[in-house]
Amino acid sequence: MLCRVADSLFWMGRYMERAENTARLVDVYLQIVLELQNNNMEKHWEPILKTTGDYELFLKLYDEVDHYTVPEFLTFNLENPSSIYSCIVSIRENARQIRDQISTEMWEVINRLYLELKSVDIRKVWSQEPYLFYRTIKENSHLFHGLTSATFPQREGVSFIDAGKHLERAEKTARILDLKYHLSCILEQDTGGTIDIAQWSAILKACSALEAYHQNYTTGINAEDVSDFLILSEYFPRSIRFCIDKLDQNIHAISGCPRTHYSNEVERICGKYLSDLKFTNKQKITNYGMHEYLQHACKMVDTISLELNKAYMFFPIVDPVAELVAKR
Repeated sequence: MLCRVADSLFWMGRYMERAENTARLVDVYLQIVLELQNNNMEKHWEPILKTTGDYELFLKLYDEVDHYTVPEFLTFNLENPSSIYSCIVSIRENARQIRDQISTEMWEVINRLYLELKSVDIRKVWSQEPYLFYRTIKENSHLFHGLTSATFPQREGVSFIDAGKHLERAEKTARILDLKYHLSCILEQDTGGTIDIAQWSAILKACSALEAYHQNYTTGINAEDVSDFLILSEYFPRSIRFCIDKLDQNIHAISGCPRTHYSNEVERICGKYLSDLKFTNKQKITNYGMHEYLQHACKMVDTISLELNKAYMFFPIVDPVAELVAKR
């Protein structure tokens, strides 16, 4: 497979997952803000910007932090490369470049979503039912991945899409979970109180994890169990451990190397991080510090992404004259 094709497939998977998770984050944060119900509402939009890592960029583009500017920035602003609209534009461009490599069904769902977003007015969305809009983004993401499984040849190409998806999902689960830290920095609240439980419930909902969580824990919702479930669950599809495990499967499928060995740096780093996740527990995470542990998770995702790019999607331009001189 050509490097450019692998790169486009990887980023299609990653950008689609990013768009979905941004939609999840904004949608659930609307619920959190409604729960707060106090006079200083604007201040409570800052945590979501710090969670996504876009706070400094936001301040360059907007004068005020409020209930209109933040969702607009995260949803429609093309100057924000991580906004939902920017992600869909990038997906479509990557798909267009390799149109002959993907199925018609995959292209159609991408192009249709792009055209729908292009015609949407943020003020109209905000004045009516924004949760329906964000649900549409999530459903189209699921449709894309479903069509990929059903219509795209299950060879190394699909491994690049899935690698991008699970890499992005691991990072966004960490960021969604870290939202609670940023909320705690601006709110004085009792641990285990009504607002505290409501916020943890909202975070579980953002990961579509509320029902699955209650199937595994019968003691109610608390910080240690929620973090244990979203970080270390072996079976929940959006937990960090599950995503890194799937990522490890994908990168070994690409190289053809058994998972008991490694053939390049990305396999070594990913395997080591997966091993760390398998042999930790919620008490160790608490002792390490939840915020610090989640920051470390994001750094590991960035490192794996960089090494994956070096291994398969970037090759330096070769100067044939210099190469010939070196051989002499």
